[in-house]
Amino acid sequence: MTWLNTLLDYLHYPFVRYALVVGVLIALCSSLLGVTLVLKRFSFLGDGLSHVAFGAMCVAGAVGVSDEMMFTLPVTILCAVVLLSGGNRLRLKGDAAIAMMSVSALALGYLILNVCSTSANVAGDVCTTLFGSTSILTLTQGEVWLCVGLSVLVIALFVLFYHKIFAITFDETFATATGMRVRVYNLILAVVIAVIIVLAMNLVGSLLISALVIFPALSAMRLFGSFRGVMVCAAAVSVCCAVAGLVISILAGTPVGPTIVAADLAVFALCALVGRLRGVRA
Repeated sequence: MTWLNTLLDYLHYPFVRYALVVGVLIALCSSLLGVTLVLKRFSFLGDGLSHVAFGAMCVAGAVGVSDEMMFTLPVTILCAVVLLSGGNRLRLKGDAAIAMMSVSALALGYLILNVCSTSANVAGDVCTTLFGSTSILTLTQGEVWLCVGLSVLVIALFVLFYHKIFAITFDETFATATGMRVRVYNLILAVVIAVIIVLAMNLVGSLLISALVIFPALSAMRLFGSFRGVMVCAAAVSVCCAVAGLVISILAGTPVGPTIVAADLAVFALCALVGRLRGVRA
């Protein structure tokens, strides 16, 4: 087939292989944490933190930081810790705090980018950051190894603390009563979420990260009723959609981020239909 031959030809280029490796790892990590966020009613957290990361990236560009990730990652982690670990002490409710931080970071980031940017195409730069771009196809080998290292760390933390995450996902009060250090595990969860958000910005852009986190989890919940089954299914769905989106984007020349999200949406619709036929309720 012509498209298959074209794809095989593209795979000879290192930048295409890099994009596929990074896309698969980010999709896998996003799906694992997505299930927990959906069940904890923190689905909007990914969207809020992605806007924080966008604002931090704009500030990093304005002050001339050479490696934007080294500035963006700590800022995003700090905000995630405030929202997850310090949420009970905030006078604002969780969703209100996320919304306020999200809108503020997005507005201030765009303002700083307009005031301080030396680029002649500010609108293009903003669109690229918000909706994703071909930046996933211009990764260097060093960036790929950084992504691999962070992804392995995220997966290792999730596997190591699987039972703890399970406990705080469903009943933090009971977990606290049994002597579990809930705040510590919420802190770990916040750090992991922030790392995933920053990594995913190159893949789907700031505005579309929530889809990468939430859609696989929602799709899996339409098919399975157990926590482990949902986790495994969400990981499989996320990875398959990421690969499909990247391949379609490469062959058809469509934007990477929206193409991956469209694939996630199509799979969610299919899973919702199958789940309804099977009588599974999420």
